[in-house]
Amino acid sequence: QGANASALEKEIGPEQFPVNEHYFGLVNFGNTCYCNSVLQALYFCRPFREKVLAYKSQPRKKENLLTCLADLFHSIATQKKKVGIIPPKKFITRLWKENELFDNYMQQDAHEFLNYLLNTIADILQEERKQEKQNGRLPNGNIDNENNNSAPDPTWVHEIFRGTLTNENRCLTCETISSKDEDFFISSKDEDFLDLSVDVEQNTSITHCLRGFSNTETLCSEYKYYCEECRSKQEAHKRMKVKKLPMILALHKRFKYMDQLHRYAKLSYRVVFPLELRLFNTSGDATNPDRMYDLVAVVVHCGSGPNRGHYIAIVKSHDFWLLFDDDIVEKIDAQAIEEFYGLTSDISKNSESGYILFYQSRD
Repeated sequence: QGANASALEKEIGPEQFPVNEHYFGLVNFGNTCYCNSVLQALYFCRPFREKVLAYKSQPRKKENLLTCLADLFHSIATQKKKVGIIPPKKFITRLWKENELFDNYMQQDAHEFLNYLLNTIADILQEERKQEKQNGRLPNGNIDNENNNSAPDPTWVHEIFRGTLTNENRCLTCETISSKDEDFFISSKDEDFLDLSVDVEQNTSITHCLRGFSNTETLCSEYKYYCEECRSKQEAHKRMKVKKLPMILALHKRFKYMDQLHRYAKLSYRVVFPLELRLFNTSGDATNPDRMYDLVAVVVHCGSGPNRGHYIAIVKSHDFWLLFDDDIVEKIDAQAIEEFYGLTSDISKNSESGYILFYQSRD
């Protein structure tokens, strides 16, 4: 471990080593690479890290998944050494205790874990806010104006990860447009939209897939749309538009449910994801019609199916790239990221490819 750590320090160089930055591998507790890779990716999403560390400095709270995450992030951020290894034991133990889905030695899906973690943090924050209101520590604590079924205030997790899509239907008979907003990147309990699921075609790029995301489809024959205006089923154009872009855009798509196989199969074909991404095609009332994003982290899946194989994380830190493979940390070339686009052909199912992409907005 010492040799690996000092090699990394030498490679970065004492002058180049970012001030107050620490690169620590995480010990694998038996198939916990799905968790380690997501934690590393989130640690290098700066807005998220800052909020978690700020949470740590609040008065002591009873232990939950967020306090354990804050302790882990704090422990990395305050290490005397610049590089090394940390066992995230307290966090993993808590995770296993809270959700039996993760409490076994099977390989878990990194995306399910990310979804669970962010939703749990949001729930914890909302519950704390509710308690504070009841204890009269927050303004507007009068209970009567609190409509119980109104949506709870957004938390900082929502502020970082949540975007809004508008689902537009235009009736081709009367031309009436109806639109409905949907949030993505944070859950409403029945639908966990923690990320934009993008349908990826072979040999394509994420930019292209995102464009396709807002293509117009025609609803016809048995899929006709019920138009309120015409009071009957009509042919219609359906289109998704992005209304609000999040601060951090988490894109995920690498396994597809194959009906004929009755299981999730890995999509190992090649999809190019750029180091920077510009998003537009947003609806007319969009708050920020276009935004530039930089790739800050990628959770990479190596192997053939979501519950088999191995996960690693590639992160960007102060203009260089690092690869975190459980307790191993290496500096890599930006060019090396191309190796994780997936295969040009689907010959070998055992490929390494980007599975969750984290893009951070520049503004």
